Amino acid sequence: MPAYMYRAIGPDGKEKKGNITATNQEQAASKLKADGLIVTKIEPQSALNKDITFGAPKVKARDYAVYCRQFVAIIKAGVSVINALQMMSEQTENKALKAATVSLVDDLGKGETLSSAMRKQKVFPSIFVNLVEAGEATGSLETAFERMALQFEKEAKLKAIIKKATIYPIIVLIVAVGVIVAMMTFVIPNFMAMFADMDVEMPAMTRAVIAMSDFFVDYWWLLLIIVVVLTVFIKIYSQTISGRVLFGTMKLKLPGMGQLQTKTNCATFSRTLSTLLRAGVPMMEALEITGNSMDANILFQRAVYQARDQVSNGVSLSKPIKMCGLFPPMVVHMVSIGEETGELEDMLENIAEYYEEEVAEATEQMMAVMEPMIIVVLAVIVGVIIMAILQPMLTLYDSIGNM
Repeated sequence: MPAYMYRAIGPDGKEKKGNITATNQEQAASKLKADGLIVTKIEPQSALNKDITFGAPKVKARDYAVYCRQFVAIIKAGVSVINALQMMSEQTENKALKAATVSLVDDLGKGETLSSAMRKQKVFPSIFVNLVEAGEATGSLETAFERMALQFEKEAKLKAIIKKATIYPIIVLIVAVGVIVAMMTFVIPNFMAMFADMDVEMPAMTRAVIAMSDFFVDYWWLLLIIVVVLTVFIKIYSQTISGRVLFGTMKLKLPGMGQLQTKTNCATFSRTLSTLLRAGVPMMEALEITGNSMDANILFQRAVYQARDQVSNGVSLSKPIKMCGLFPPMVVHMVSIGEETGELEDMLENIAEYYEEEVAEATEQMMAVMEPMIIVVLAVIVGVIIMAILQPMLTLYDSIGNM
């Protein structure tokens, strides 16, 4: 169905702009007028005026959580699903979600179910669609959206914690590299030019630093090419199966980072599977969706897929997650107890709560260790450069004093 860009004046007198799908321009204008808008401009969406995206639309977990909370609040006010989505299409800030919601309204108007309409949109993840489908089947759509809001809020919190753990050392590293490059490229050449005409024997450390500085000045372009090529290679290789396996293994073996990776994946596995099973999604389908959501580390993703295959053959879930050797014993024991008592969803939720707290604590501990380590490393690097500069000055002063 064609899409149209529009500008209109709302009932509040404020200008609104967006896009809408319709069979033709006249129908698009009629839809906007029916919503109480005064259309000032409408034109077909083209390559020049549409939002350009690469690959699947990017929507953050926080956006999904807000979207679900808004839907629940509107539905509780007694508004129908189609009218609720119409209202949300006007107030949703994320452009990808906004465009998808407009399409949902059109599909619901044709008699489609909400889950089938969502399945057409790349914006909505499989866990979202399956929970909505389960909610429609049981007549508890509102509950399904509440569960999704909680799921995405927990996911957003977990990602924020991980981001906090990585962003500080990355920023410090970038600043450190920038300072070292500046000193090697500008400070040291200018300073060492003072000793060029003097008969002063340079210490070994100073000669080494000068050699590095000369290399930076003469071959900076080569270093830049190496960095760019290496970055592109790592980016491409990390998207291949062998690359994902290699980097996934490295993440688990890194001191400190390995435990954080394990706890994060345990939290994601438990929270996602618990949410799906509580909504009535069958075990096989729930494990499939859970595996799809664990793409941060292919080793855990493969373990969940293998567990799905074995569970389909009648094996209890606790056995394959134990055999893979990735999940801690506590996870295995609690899943086993949950299966025996028939309270697997509750056990999984308890595991998720525990490991989400563990991730927060592990992040704080890692930050506490990394901060002094980074400071010490920077102090050593800067100290070496300063000593390389001071040593010829001290040698010169000694030679003057002995004259």
